[in-house]
Amino acid sequence: MNFSHPVSDGAQMFANRLKKNLKRLDPWLKREDIHCYRLYDADIPEYAMAVDVYQGKQRWIHVQEYQAPRSVDPNKAQQRLQQALDVIPETLAIGPAQLFCKVRRQQKGSAQYEKLATAGTFHEVMEGGNRFLVNFTDYLDTGLFLDHRLTRAMLRELAAGKRFLNLFAYTGSATVYAASGGAAATTTVDMSRTYLDWARRNMELNGFTGKQHQFIQADCLEWLNATSAGSCYELIFLDPPSFSTSKRMRATLDIQRDHVTLIRSAVKLLTTDGLLVFSNNLRRFKMDHEALHDLWIENISRVTLPKDFERNPKIHNCWKIRRRAGDTPQTQ
Repeated sequence: MNFSHPVSDGAQMFANRLKKNLKRLDPWLKREDIHCYRLYDADIPEYAMAVDVYQGKQRWIHVQEYQAPRSVDPNKAQQRLQQALDVIPETLAIGPAQLFCKVRRQQKGSAQYEKLATAGTFHEVMEGGNRFLVNFTDYLDTGLFLDHRLTRAMLRELAAGKRFLNLFAYTGSATVYAASGGAAATTTVDMSRTYLDWARRNMELNGFTGKQHQFIQADCLEWLNATSAGSCYELIFLDPPSFSTSKRMRATLDIQRDHVTLIRSAVKLLTTDGLLVFSNNLRRFKMDHEALHDLWIENISRVTLPKDFERNPKIHNCWKIRRRAGDTPQTQ
C-alpha cells in the first residue's frame, strides 16, 4: 500500500503483513462473527509486538510490544516500535486516538496488578453474543483475554442448569458466558475489588442480576481452604496467574509449585460428576500427573487455541479434570 507520508522499508513490510493477515482472517472472522482478535503476533522478528483488534462502536487497536532482549539495541527497538505505530492508523483505517500501546515485560509479585494510568475510560465490545467492557489505558491487560475465546464458549455449552464457580475470575468474562449458557447459579471469586466490580458490571451489561449470581472478594487460596468440601458446584473454572503475591495475600502463589494443592482444593467442591476446567499461562508448566493419579485429566490446550493465536501455541495450557470414574485415570 502507498502511504501519505514516507515510511521505511521495514515499516512498509510490517504494514503489508497486517494487510495480508487481515485478508487471510477476514472470511473466518465474518463466519464466526468475531469482533475482537489478534491480528499480528511478532510475525516479523524485528517488529516484536502483538497487535489486537477490538471492534465496538469504533475499531480500537491495542499494541503490546514484547520487551527486547538485552542483545538488541534499545534505540533500534524504540525506532521500530515508532515506525509500527506510525503506519498502523492508516493501514487499519483508524484515528490516532483509537491506538493504544504498552510494553509487556515479565511481571512479578504485585507489579502485575499495578495501574498504569487512571483514565477510567471503558469501551463496550462484543464477543460470542455477549457484551464486555474493556479498558485500554489503565492496566497492562484490557479486561478480556482473547486467547480464551474458545474456552469461554466451551464453558457456556457446559453450563446449562449447573452451579458455576469462577476462581481468580478477573473481570468475570467466563461468568458471563456461563450465565448466557443457562447456569442455574454463578459464584465469582477474585481478590481485587476493582476486578470484581468490573465483573459485576459485565454481568449487569448482559442482564444477569439477582441473588443467584454471587461476587466474593477473597484470596482464592484462603477461600478454597475455608470452604467446606462436598457437592457444591457442577462446573468450576480455575485460571490462576503463574505467580502472585500482594499485601492481601498471606502467601505467594507459584502455579508450578502449588498446582496440585490448588487443583485438589477445587476438586473437593465438585459434585460427584462435576467438571473442573483448569488453565494457566506458564509456558513451561508441567502437570504433575503422578501426584494427581486418582483424577481423570484431559489436556485440551490445542482444542482451545483459537485460529488467531496459532503462531503462539503456548499462550495458555488447559485441562478438563474430573473425579476418576473408572479403574484407570485417563491422563494426557
